[in-house]
Amino acid sequence: MFTMGQLNRQWRRVVDRLLRPLGLTEATWLPLTHLERATAPMRQKDLAASLGLDSSSVVRLLDGLEAAGLIVRAGHVDRRAKTIDITPKGLEIVQQVKALINQERLKLFADVSDEQLTVAFAVLQNIGGQLQKLEQDDVGVQA
Repeated sequence: MFTMGQLNRQWRRVVDRLLRPLGLTEATWLPLTHLERATAPMRQKDLAASLGLDSSSVVRLLDGLEAAGLIVRAGHVDRRAKTIDITPKGLEIVQQVKALINQERLKLFADVSDEQLTVAFAVLQNIGGQLQKLEQDDVGVQA
């Protein structure tokens, strides 16, 4: 039986294989998707929070994206306080990657019925809700 962790790792390997020719990995692709969906440039702190990462750990990822011309940073002397925006080149890459990933998703779910997907999604939503409650309980215990 596959666990959610195993499925996640397998999917990441598939995505990394798709992204390799573009010079990206899932780790570098995710910030681009968050920036593409944002309605305005994001502060690094906010981007890190939306990715579930520590702000200081995002610096290296952003350095690589900036060097590739996929993002621009503006503002502050402290690199963690700068605002980050996606460039036209970054937007183009996001569209390419979305198309590639959607093709793989269609293959992945080809033998899964709509009903099965609906049930699976509902179960995962339920598990996610329970995990959020457990995380909140952990915060309360530490306080």
